Amino acid sequence: MKKISLSAFLLILTITLVAQRPGRNYDESKVPAYALPDPLIFSNGAVVRTKKDWEKRRVEILDFFRKEVYGTNPSWQGKMEVLGTIRKDNALDGLATRKQVQISLENGNKKLEFELLIYLPHSGKPVPVFMGYNFYGNHTVAEEKDMPVSKAWMRNNKEYGITENKATEATRGVQASRWQVKEILSRGYGLVTLYYGDIDPDFDDGFKNGVQGLLDAERDSASWGSIGAWAWGLSRAMDYMVTDKEIDGKKVAVIGHSRLGKTALWAGANDKRFAMVVSIESGCGGAKLSRRIYGETVAMINANFPHWFCDNFNKYNNKEGNLPVDQHELIALIAPRPVYVSSADKDFDCDPKGEFLACVAASPAYELLGKNAFAVKEMPPVNHPVAGSIGYHIRTGPHNVLLYDWQCFLNFADSHFKK
Repeated sequence: MKKISLSAFLLILTITLVAQRPGRNYDESKVPAYALPDPLIFSNGAVVRTKKDWEKRRVEILDFFRKEVYGTNPSWQGKMEVLGTIRKDNALDGLATRKQVQISLENGNKKLEFELLIYLPHSGKPVPVFMGYNFYGNHTVAEEKDMPVSKAWMRNNKEYGITENKATEATRGVQASRWQVKEILSRGYGLVTLYYGDIDPDFDDGFKNGVQGLLDAERDSASWGSIGAWAWGLSRAMDYMVTDKEIDGKKVAVIGHSRLGKTALWAGANDKRFAMVVSIESGCGGAKLSRRIYGETVAMINANFPHWFCDNFNKYNNKEGNLPVDQHELIALIAPRPVYVSSADKDFDCDPKGEFLACVAASPAYELLGKNAFAVKEMPPVNHPVAGSIGYHIRTGPHNVLLYDWQCFLNFADSHFKK
């Protein structure tokens, strides 16, 4: 018998276990027949023919998503204050300027504080940046011994030594491979990140903590969930970035992986200041088509993560065909701004084909606005990116963010930000 490496064995085992998860369909032949709502047809049947029509249709689609999927944000009457900035001009062995910006959100007598971690290349002029949440604290993004370990709530993760919801010194830099800071800097871009748990804790807490508690609005079935709260937090970070003279506020790409990929798409749909959106393996409630019933479904995601979406989303458990929207229309809401969606060939739950088909189905909105939306109609081979105003690739490997992904994102950004 031919021997295989431990890493190869573990990959095979992981794929086998994923394929055996109960209730999930990983068989393309079992995908049901479905019809997608047309982004260019109003709910009353009228056809979208002009850019002015699209603006009205866009409002209609956005309202459906707010009421039925992500929830409606309460009004924000508070204020934001920059408490201070810690600056280091020779971070990462002299490659970057690092800034730690302390920000306070205040609503009456309530306050919420978070920190933006910013890496900028030494360019002497404002630079475009990628901005997104990290999962385990700012200290996990790069190997820097002088970055303080986050004291905020943490997701437990045995691989990273996070237990009892607390980070330790051993977690420093544990997700550096997902961020590729030096690669980003070498291409002339900056990176802005913040810990998503500082904005809203990722567990079902009755919406009492984070920005949910800060705004403390009366809830109903259309009230925002955590994805809506995280997207709102990204807009508050954007409020700061447009004031930072070292950042090109008109060239900010919002990026996210997995649940935070869903968040990046929703943030980009709501806030037109984000010039580009990058969604990595965002799956159900993100870039993948819900009606395909492949991988993780609406019922599964609502059961496992009841705090992510509004309560109305539960109406569509096992009834995806009744949704007034599907996820291709979320991508269409970003038009005409560029958007990039990436998948992985072993990430069955996220349904790579469903993510690709959502890009195809979003293309008419871009084309109406005069953009060369998408280069292909058939799914490309693995590790062969395709791009117009919508970019897509599927790479080899599991649910993760790799150097290859970043190289594709940076190439895409170059084609739009450096014309």
